[in-house]
Amino acid sequence: MDGDRPDVLLTGLLFYDLVLTGLGKPPTPGEEIWTGGMGCGPGGIANLAVAASRFGLRTSLATVFGDDFYGGYCQDVLGGQEGVDLSLSRTADGWPTPVTVSFAHDHDRALLTHGQEPPYSQDVLMGDPPDALTALVHIEARPREWLAKAAANGTRIYADVGWDPSQEWPTALLEQLSLCHAFLPNEAEAMAYTRTDSAPAALGTLSELVPVAVVTRGGDGAIAVDQITGEYADVPALDTDVLDATGAGDVFGASFVAASLGGWPLAERLRFAVLAAGLSVGHHGGALAAPGWHGVDRWWRSLTDPELKRSYGFLVDRLPANPGPPVHHAPVTPPAPNTPVAPHTPVGPQTPFGPQTPFGPRASEGPHRPPTPPARRTGTSGVTRGPFS
Repeated sequence: MDGDRPDVLLTGLLFYDLVLTGLGKPPTPGEEIWTGGMGCGPGGIANLAVAASRFGLRTSLATVFGDDFYGGYCQDVLGGQEGVDLSLSRTADGWPTPVTVSFAHDHDRALLTHGQEPPYSQDVLMGDPPDALTALVHIEARPREWLAKAAANGTRIYADVGWDPSQEWPTALLEQLSLCHAFLPNEAEAMAYTRTDSAPAALGTLSELVPVAVVTRGGDGAIAVDQITGEYADVPALDTDVLDATGAGDVFGASFVAASLGGWPLAERLRFAVLAAGLSVGHHGGALAAPGWHGVDRWWRSLTDPELKRSYGFLVDRLPANPGPPVHHAPVTPPAPNTPVAPHTPVGPQTPFGPQTPFGPRASEGPHRPPTPPARRTGTSGVTRGPFS
């Protein structure tokens, strides 16, 4: 790394995530469903920040924390536990930290969020952005001023994009790719914005707009083109048990950046990102599902499949000699073994390296009102969410 220069610069909206798993069916109006598992932790932009930091990258995050219990908790986790630099972040008096409840079911999830527009924009938080090696950003219809400033500083921009609920998919948004080094949309987004009918066709169009184009394909893996090196890669997904897919795309992006800073070939970068994302879905989603070097090292040492051994043999030279301690996963209440899902009850109408290194019971009547979170004591977390990012 170059002195105190950040490896990764991030800004965006932070959430406190509460993830519920073990649902027998999706929730519907008029029912109360008891779930078997629950996890909590920072989410939103925290997904990228934690994933990058856990791979040893010096990570700088500009976000807003509410002056409430949830904001204090997320600040402690990110700054204290995960080592993310929060010097560009602010705490807003009287503003509630956005809270999302995620219902994970059948390899997908539904999100319910409480939040308000933050009092500080990305451009205000960033000001004149620090001279970082890379920035991971989410491009939107309205360009952010700080992005052009960062690119002018020589920061390499790795971008993704979100689903357009209007279904208009404005192609003008792709003009921002002129500032970017890499673009990593999923195949549905890539095809919609490029007006193509397949992931390879979308990749071809995007490769003319940005030096490194990546299209993620869920269960079909990922494809990519690096116009700088002339490489093309097509990598299959791993066969993994999915507990919660929340944040897997963010883990993919952060790990791709980590491998890129290491100077790895494109196929290795892509396989590493697919692996990290695959490992993350086995834990409650949000920031704390990211595996870090410890998780990757543990997976590699337990691997017995000869084909995967060959495909991921490059990890022998890439894994650090000391992968570090186990990472902190989201605090959870897992289901007891062989415990059936409760019935549905009607209730009325989740080694630093740089370019040079290898790397009580509920009331039965009246509306249910959630308790006000306690005040924070002194001294003491692949979906783009919310309209305010």
